[in-house]
Amino acid sequence: MSMLDRFALNGGVAVVTGAGRGIGEGIALGLAEAGCDVVLTARRENEIEAVAEQVRALGRRALAVPGDITNGEFVDQLADRSKQEMGKVTLWVSNAGGADDRTPRHLADMPDRQWDYQMDLNLRAVFTGARAAARVVEDGGSIINISSGAALKPSPNNGPYAVAKAGVDSLTRTMSTELAPRGIRVNGVAPGPVPTEVFMEFFGASEEDIPKLGKKLGIPLGRLGTPEDVANAVVFLASEASSWVTGQTLLVNGGNR
Repeated sequence: MSMLDRFALNGGVAVVTGAGRGIGEGIALGLAEAGCDVVLTARRENEIEAVAEQVRALGRRALAVPGDITNGEFVDQLADRSKQEMGKVTLWVSNAGGADDRTPRHLADMPDRQWDYQMDLNLRAVFTGARAAARVVEDGGSIINISSGAALKPSPNNGPYAVAKAGVDSLTRTMSTELAPRGIRVNGVAPGPVPTEVFMEFFGASEEDIPKLGKKLGIPLGRLGTPEDVANAVVFLASEASSWVTGQTLLVNGGNR
């Protein structure tokens, strides 16, 4: 096998949560370009159907399954349906995350409802996804959890998100050890600032602000990230090129600290 062949994912089947837009869309399309068929899920059916069409245009199979990944029963059904309709599952990417009202608050002012919502979406859904994936992913496959650079530093006004993502990093390390005997690798990707819809609303930014935000936020490489930057890391961690990598969370952040 040549070096470049080790990065190919031909014949794989990936499940990607939060795949209707932003980073999730970028991951789904990146995996399809690398050779994967893709199962896409998110709440908005029209968005995942649109991404599914792009996957098919790349010559890959796509299955769009709308639903709420904070519902554990739905996650289990998604896993079973993915295996039944696609024939197998070789990769599970837990990407969905964010906040509901997107209002900056200190932890001391955080309502229980908002705390619980973020734990459910950003941590519990990753756990239920990994648990479901452990049932259906073929031995030798991968689970990849999308974390955040916020997990590694103080995150004023965004505390629950950072706490949940720190939990995701811990979950990744523990499950990597537990699933290693089956050859299932569990890794994470922690993006830095990427101008998703949630990011733009949180910072009150517009499209015109994007070229300047990288330097304003002190990112050494001088720009914000893109969904493709994150997708590149996911493809690497899913591929044979990373066959001796597990339990790691790869920072993709332009050198941001």
